[in-house]
Amino acid sequence: MSVLIVTGTAEAVGKTVVTAAVAALARARGAGVAVVKPAETGLAAGAPGDLDTVMRLSGVTTTFELGRFAEPLSPAAAARAAGLPPVSMPAVALLVRELAESNRLVLVEGAGGLLERYDEDGATLADLARLLSAQVLVVSGAGRGAVNHAALTLEALANRGLDLAGLVIGRWPAEPGPVERSTAADLEMLAARPLAGALPDGVGALDGAAFADVARRGLGPTLGGAFDPSAFRQLIGGWG
Repeated sequence: MSVLIVTGTAEAVGKTVVTAAVAALARARGAGVAVVKPAETGLAAGAPGDLDTVMRLSGVTTTFELGRFAEPLSPAAAARAAGLPPVSMPAVALLVRELAESNRLVLVEGAGGLLERYDEDGATLADLARLLSAQVLVVSGAGRGAVNHAALTLEALANRGLDLAGLVIGRWPAEPGPVERSTAADLEMLAARPLAGALPDGVGALDGAAFADVARRGLGPTLGGAFDPSAFRQLIGGWG
């Protein structure tokens, strides 16, 4: 069973696009891929959501959204505000295990960060990773505050005995400045390994074929791509 949990260090760091990129590369290799979104918040029923973006970019059509809540809150708070039952992590784990029987890769994209609450008992994406014995791919921003957010996320993973699949910068600017270059260097030190990728900001606007090409160049070999962290450092003129 190959299950990968995708979480962000904060909102709007490119988590959905990274999920789509991993899915696109796996699909290009001929692997069966499924994508699960346990909860979507901040969107009304019927509005295009993260899974619509994943399908458009990657071509993957086996997708499941288990909860949709209109308020832009944590899944637990949004369910409470809507007067609806919260998403059950054991139910998500059961679905993922079933999907893993017929797909070589199941991607689970969380809502917000690793420790967002999904129910009134405080269940989180970290709990789901433990239930599934799954690795966690962390998507980070590159601006001010990104290092602190990433450090807290990685510390939470380590404290819970969870495995890090890699750290990806989800929205790398076209013209990185000193802040972004310094952040990239610090992220590598935090993860104690090379970056697993850096996707250009705005790549989500591309079509399927062009997106797949950028995904291949922007994600590392462990994620199915050809990203070279050493070449990335040289391209942007070194760190700092």
